[in-house]
Amino acid sequence: MSRFLVRLGVSLGVIAALLWWTDATRVAEHLLTLDPGWVGLSILATTCATLSMAYRWQLTASRLGIRFDYPFAVREYYIAQLVNSVLPGGVPGDVARAVRTRKEAGLKSAAKSVVAERILGQIAIMSILFFGVLTSLLWPGAFHNPTLSMTVLIVLLAALILVAALAISFAPVGEFVLFLLRLQGQTVFIALAIVSSACLVFGFYASARAAGTEIPPEGLVIVIPLVLCAMLIPLSVAGWGWREGAAAALFPVVGASSSAGVAAGITYGAVILFAALPAVAILLWPGTIETQSSTGKRNSV
Repeated sequence: MSRFLVRLGVSLGVIAALLWWTDATRVAEHLLTLDPGWVGLSILATTCATLSMAYRWQLTASRLGIRFDYPFAVREYYIAQLVNSVLPGGVPGDVARAVRTRKEAGLKSAAKSVVAERILGQIAIMSILFFGVLTSLLWPGAFHNPTLSMTVLIVLLAALILVAALAISFAPVGEFVLFLLRLQGQTVFIALAIVSSACLVFGFYASARAAGTEIPPEGLVIVIPLVLCAMLIPLSVAGWGWREGAAAALFPVVGASSSAGVAAGITYGAVILFAALPAVAILLWPGTIETQSSTGKRNSV
């Protein structure tokens, strides 16, 4: 409980500071004039991302000898997203996914399937970001902010070097990295990476449009991926605070105001929570929650 309160306090404190810094009145103006059409598109994009990520998890698990059907994967993914949206850290729901699929191949393999799927998703977002900053450095007319581009590029390359060093030094890490590379090299995983990451990026873009801000094309491959990455900071509840802070800092780079960034972040956070609400029906509807052993052992991918 104390950890929850600390992280909740951090999220609320960061948002309060941002509202004071950017002018709460201007943020409210953006939120009070939300375009319902763009909000609907953001919800639709987020839902499509969830469905594609659930399929990616099903395929990842099958490569580890864990068999379950697609409806089971969708149910578990929705429940995990709802739990991650209301509890701190962003992983409690994923832990539950691993526990509920452990029977066929053990908790270690089940956890590996969940972690691998989450990392594949981050690799997809990072790939978009890498492409974006590399393009901005080669063709600066599209996005003229060399300091930001170089900083992001250096951080990404440093992270890649660190992963490579860990893979060489520790056999389990190396095996896991090789497993990810084998998956990432398969056509179906490439396609899913494109679909899921495009849906996530468009989901935030649509939330920004709903709040009255149009992000230019270069922002789609640099600003939005950076905002999505900020949500991974664990000291928060579902990325609240850090997402809005990143948007407030980055929106001026593409000619928008910081208050617009905060409004876009708040809108997207609400969209994520709303899009996860089918989990409530899954939890309340009798018979929709089945154990992995009864839904998927006989099924194969």
